[in-house]
Amino acid sequence: MAGSGRLAGKVCLVMGGGSSHPEGGFSNGQACAITYAREGARVVVADLREEAAAATVAEIARRGGEATATACDVTKSDEVKAVVDTIVDTHGRLDVLHNNVGIEQLGSAIDTPEEAWDRVHEVNIKSVFLAAKHAVPVMAAQGGGSIINISSTASLRWGGVSFLAYNSSKAALNHMSRIIAREHAGAKVRVNVVIPGMIDTPHIRTLYKHLSPDELADKLMERDAKCPMGRQGTCWDVANAALFFASDDAAYVTGAQLLVDGGLSI
Repeated sequence: MAGSGRLAGKVCLVMGGGSSHPEGGFSNGQACAITYAREGARVVVADLREEAAAATVAEIARRGGEATATACDVTKSDEVKAVVDTIVDTHGRLDVLHNNVGIEQLGSAIDTPEEAWDRVHEVNIKSVFLAAKHAVPVMAAQGGGSIINISSTASLRWGGVSFLAYNSSKAALNHMSRIIAREHAGAKVRVNVVIPGMIDTPHIRTLYKHLSPDELADKLMERDAKCPMGRQGTCWDVANAALFFASDDAAYVTGAQLLVDGGLSI
């Protein structure tokens, strides 16, 4: 696993580091975990399904990196705290927290079920709040750290499909990240946001699982055509942006929102 060592000596926790559709290639979370390990970090991969986290760890090990897997329901404070505590007990520090978990729910204000609205916000925004609650004190005590939150251009624009709960939760994530960044800047805890646009990941296969293979191929071509650069992004495009925020190259960057969308939001 050849890298430049930009994260040598750092400990990284990736929340949502598995894949919802392993046959469809690497997810954003997997690509970020692999990239962090490639750059010399010791990576802890957390996922709701431990087997999904273990698959990412196996890929990292295959490439010569160092990682461990753990199960975690990111909406449960005690489980998030247990993961952070275990990392500190094992490694003595936590340098990078990467929040990658997110779910969608089709629907507008009229037809989104109340329970679905609550669940989307619980997973997409409460999870990041809980992770910060338990990770920030550790980072502050050790002299700093980096939190990277994965948002979406759905937080900024209308995408043509009703995902109101998702739009709302990701918009909240953007601003919450800025507030946490400001509140803890003095402790050198940096908080930044990666905002992907249309990315060709396994999650797309899950989102469009009702389509036939030919219909899915047409849908992917349609998504490519909507992007100003003529293609969707890849998980590695997202990972490269996250790596910048995780590394000391971004030591004076906090509260930033980095678009990774090929110009889609312009």
